[in-house]
Amino acid sequence: MKVAARSAIMTASPQFFEQLVVDLLVAMGYGGSRADAGEAIGKGGDGGIDGIIKEDRLGLDVVYLQAKRWANPVGSREVRDFSGSLDAHGAEKGVFITTSKFTADAQEYVARVTQKKIVLIDGERLAGLMIDFDIRVSVVETYTIKKLDPEFFEED
Repeated sequence: MKVAARSAIMTASPQFFEQLVVDLLVAMGYGGSRADAGEAIGKGGDGGIDGIIKEDRLGLDVVYLQAKRWANPVGSREVRDFSGSLDAHGAEKGVFITTSKFTADAQEYVARVTQKKIVLIDGERLAGLMIDFDIRVSVVETYTIKKLDPEFFEED
């Protein structure tokens, strides 16, 4: 299922992927109402930011998003560029999501950054979150497993 999700994302448009990322974060509880919780803004000249989402319903803080629909691993250069984009926007929080993986250097860079919080979500985790939060998936079957309740059979 996770491989199928990543394959479907890779064939969709970049705008679709950016909106998917915003939809996922809204489903995870970020933002206010669905209408004003976040927006995909990625386009040429976007300053390295593909989306913005409110961290809470009041909009007290925002989280900036970068979405890369790549087959090759995302390296530290791209993550540093995103970090610089956060600085340019005066932001302290960012989520970088890719359909591929992050290199060890990229992960080490994020671990060293202390003045802001950057979360990296690779394709495997993205697909898992899509499944967990029912984003662009549908339920095929549901099973109920029952067990005997021993307390019901106790006599006084």
